[in-house]
Amino acid sequence: MPVGPGKYDPECYALFNETSAETVIIAVVGGRRGNGFSVNSLDPDSHKKIPAMLRLMADQIEASTS
Repeated sequence: MPVGPGKYDPECYALFNETSAETVIIAVVGGRRGNGFSVNSLDPDSHKKIPAMLRLMADQIEASTS
């Protein structure tokens, strides 16, 4: 997860190690390497869980800004 390299894999890996998290997802908007995201996970099924989590996050962000 994900298929292929992400633009911000080094930063994602560092945060993954720093937090001892099961899964880390970072999304970067307007970074020095442009927009992109990276995922690092110990959970082989994370690709099944992440879309629903991101939808919930998007709904919460949208609700807080309206």
